[in-house]
Amino acid sequence: MSSAQTARVRDLREWVIEALLKLAAFSSIAITVGIIAVLVMETVQFFGEVSMWEFLTGREWTPLFSQKKFGVLPLFAGTALTSLIAMAVAAPLGLMSAVYLSEYTGRNVRNTIKPALEILAAVPTVVYGYFALQLVTPALQRFIPGLSGFNALSPGIVMGIMILPIISSLSEDALQAVPASLREGSYALGASRWQMVFSVAIPAAFSGIVSAFLLGVARAVGETMIVAIAAGLQPRLTFNPLVPIETVTSYIVQVSMGDTPTGSLEYKTIFAVGMSLFLVTFILNASGAWMRERFHEVYE
Repeated sequence: MSSAQTARVRDLREWVIEALLKLAAFSSIAITVGIIAVLVMETVQFFGEVSMWEFLTGREWTPLFSQKKFGVLPLFAGTALTSLIAMAVAAPLGLMSAVYLSEYTGRNVRNTIKPALEILAAVPTVVYGYFALQLVTPALQRFIPGLSGFNALSPGIVMGIMILPIISSLSEDALQAVPASLREGSYALGASRWQMVFSVAIPAAFSGIVSAFLLGVARAVGETMIVAIAAGLQPRLTFNPLVPIETVTSYIVQVSMGDTPTGSLEYKTIFAVGMSLFLVTFILNASGAWMRERFHEVYE
């Protein structure tokens, strides 16, 4: 084969590869646009029959009952409650494990512990759900007699365990990116390792750590199976973690698996609450990405 033919074959291969990459990129964009378009169209139809003011400010959510109420606050109260409990578990444990891996272990130990910790992210969420229902809830009932069989506390704790690898891994990456000169300067001034970590390393990596927390919150807010299995399906405007609650995602599961007719007003509620959840998670993910980008700009 001549050099000219070889060049043509090479150019053809490059063109095919470039075309496939463009197709993959535009396909992902088109799918995202399609999902948003469906949410927007169905949500607009829903608000054509239900007042947006009632939806955003109402305190009762009973679209599947004969006396229908469309106040979404109980669903978001349940979502916020379980997410806060999850962050109360995952934030301190994730930050402490990140500090340990970054500042107190050697490379070999870190390369062993970090992948083992990240295995938690590979466990199916339905397994976490039954773990919360069958093991965590009965264990908590021994210490909290008034705890209901379905409650917000148990799935919140298990969700915290689930998002622990996200917070730990991203926080550890942020701490690892802190320049060694800052650590050395702290030691030169007589600081102990503990003082260096909390006076220099964590403040320097603060935006990266906050980004990890925000991404963890976004993951908790969007969790479905754990709350659908262990939290109950009782929408109520409460911040009592001992009683059954319902979250946005568990309501979507309830309607999707029920006998609600497609195209009915009750069915359209899942698109309205789904759009609301999409906006919340988008804001959280965008904030996390902005914080992460700001973190990288500081050290570039």
